[in-house]
Amino acid sequence: MELPEPPSRRKATSQEPEKEIASGTNTLVVGPYLSRSAKRYQSSIKTGGNSPLKGDVDENSRPPESRLEEASGLAAAIDLTIISSQLVTLQAIRPSTYIGKGKLEEFGEFIQEHEIGLIVMDCALSPIQQRNLERAWKAKVIDRTGLILEIFGRRARTKEGTLQVELAHLNYQKGRLVRAWTHLERQRGGFGFLGGPGETQMEADRRMIQERMNRIERDLETVVKTRTLHRTKRKRVPYPVVALVGYTNAGKSTLFNRLTKADVLAEDMLFATLDPTTRAVKLPHGNQVILSDTVGFISDLPTTLVAAFRATLEDVVEANILLHVRDISHIESEAQAEDVESVLAELGITGESGHKIIEVWNKADLLSESDRVLFSGKFIDRRIKKHIPVLTSALTGEGLDELYDAIEGLISENRQVFSIEVSPEKGWDIAWLYENSEVLDRRNNPETGITYLVVRAPKEKADHILKLFPQASLR
Repeated sequence: MELPEPPSRRKATSQEPEKEIASGTNTLVVGPYLSRSAKRYQSSIKTGGNSPLKGDVDENSRPPESRLEEASGLAAAIDLTIISSQLVTLQAIRPSTYIGKGKLEEFGEFIQEHEIGLIVMDCALSPIQQRNLERAWKAKVIDRTGLILEIFGRRARTKEGTLQVELAHLNYQKGRLVRAWTHLERQRGGFGFLGGPGETQMEADRRMIQERMNRIERDLETVVKTRTLHRTKRKRVPYPVVALVGYTNAGKSTLFNRLTKADVLAEDMLFATLDPTTRAVKLPHGNQVILSDTVGFISDLPTTLVAAFRATLEDVVEANILLHVRDISHIESEAQAEDVESVLAELGITGESGHKIIEVWNKADLLSESDRVLFSGKFIDRRIKKHIPVLTSALTGEGLDELYDAIEGLISENRQVFSIEVSPEKGWDIAWLYENSEVLDRRNNPETGITYLVVRAPKEKADHILKLFPQASLR
């Protein structure tokens, strides 16, 4: 069945529906969430291919209203015109349409009355559920994964980001070819090696998608090699890497701009930053670090996206220090922090694994005095858990001195300072020190030709320094 053409844009193609969502399209956002009793029941049984999102099965601490508000924010991030956002409490998930018949009909009337062109379902729909909803409502339907893919597609600016989004999208789309096609049962004669006799149209389309995915993966392998080379070069220059991570719209890019005096896009919208940015920063006490701004996380982040963005996330894995930026003024700040920590744990990054994490409690300028008193009591508990918290406002600059001190404190834990005398004939050794340590001070004696150096280096370099310079002394 043909779908109505969305206003102001040409009709979406069936092969790339999520990429053709029109800005300004009248949109209905639906939050179909299981009740608590249904969650407990669902988590105790196997539901096969109709299992809901992980966040739906678990005892999700987020109120449904907050989850729906976030879904509406995601839709607004790509300029959709949100006519209404509506909650649906489910006792069970219908295999055919996800929601029940009554709500299906109720929404159908609402969609026709308000000329809705797009329905965003804040859940994970199977291809069959998506197709059946579109047939019932005679309008376009996308789920949470499709919406996030669309946002990422619009935010990507670099070749790497574009490739990563396309790979995730093709992987998502490969299993959904059945959704809107009416000719897939046809068979065609094969020719050459492209398709054997009797290959169906669906098989041919899936093969073409897989071939494109293979090409993208090869291109991304080049990206991975390039990033690895960059990281190798950074390791030769002993500057620690500090990566900003956090929930989307927590203020990472604003903080990045404040620390680096850069001009990275920083707006009050979800996923304003997608492509990673790296800058060198000199801290007040002389330490120099490489600061990296990364893509924001979100609850129920599609696993296809995590896999596709592995090259970007490798910068997080390799970082010496992580700044976990939290919007401390947000009502769901704790739940958002848990979502970020969950993704980091999938990458093998936890406080227990030896990674150094500083929690940056950002947007302090939005806190009331009573909130500040409340949060001051939580600092001690966090310090005990070694997730060092620092209350800041990237917008006003509040707390940045404390943040600098926290970063330099962690850096100094793994670095040693040496006083070294180098004789004139050992010029190559001085060059080695510049490549493998931070030279804090250098003085030359014109009479003897001896160079006096004060250097700071990681502990793993200490043995080599003492081998090259047996007279070196720790300061």
